[in-house]
Amino acid sequence: MSRTHRLDLDDQTLREWDAMVLAAGPDGIVLDRSAFYPGGGGQPPDHGVLLWGGVQTRIVDARKSPDDMYLVPLDGDPLPVVGTTVRGAVEDERRTSLMRTHSGLHVLCGVVFRDFGALVTGGNMEPLTARMDFNLEAVPPGFKEAVEDACNAELRLDRQIVVRTLPRAEAFEIPDIIRTATNLVPQDVKDVRIVDIVGLDQQADGGTHVASTSQVGRISVVKVENKGKGFRRIRLAIGS
Repeated sequence: MSRTHRLDLDDQTLREWDAMVLAAGPDGIVLDRSAFYPGGGGQPPDHGVLLWGGVQTRIVDARKSPDDMYLVPLDGDPLPVVGTTVRGAVEDERRTSLMRTHSGLHVLCGVVFRDFGALVTGGNMEPLTARMDFNLEAVPPGFKEAVEDACNAELRLDRQIVVRTLPRAEAFEIPDIIRTATNLVPQDVKDVRIVDIVGLDQQADGGTHVASTSQVGRISVVKVENKGKGFRRIRLAIGS
């Protein structure tokens, strides 16, 4: 079990906090408390800084291991010694953009599942741009425009996005809680984090999200690609 308490899972709006250094070395810096999202599920890790005694260490990566979460400093930046109290700060623009993008992908997932019955086979995102792959056999005429219009209609409805954690057995009683073609929740996970876009999409997910769909902004479906039989890729951009 990780020694780092995941503040990013407690409060997705948190950007600054105090922490103590538990370890610092070639693998990175381990804190007792951290709001850095370590990356996963297609969402990249946060960037930011650690400050202590007038010194700054820039954090350019965060990685979760079975035992700890490591914050990776920029090459050449100083490492705080064990026991140091530091002030952590997540880069707000990057995190907020990724939250908007991730929630936008869940809206896309919900729309395509509801309207076309397709499951997700893969995906990836960067701030305000992303792709999602679906096991969709055929693309009907007007698909690109229909998906974009339906997604933006859901954003205008300002649906609440609720995050909660359920025991594994209870979570898997929810219909269609896994929206991917392959169940990616490891067997040893006892508690499952659920992200619910109320009235549209409810699925297991470990990433960070905005509080309601209106905070996403606007979704533009940039391109729909045929990547092989039954394999469609939707590229999107998030705007204001």
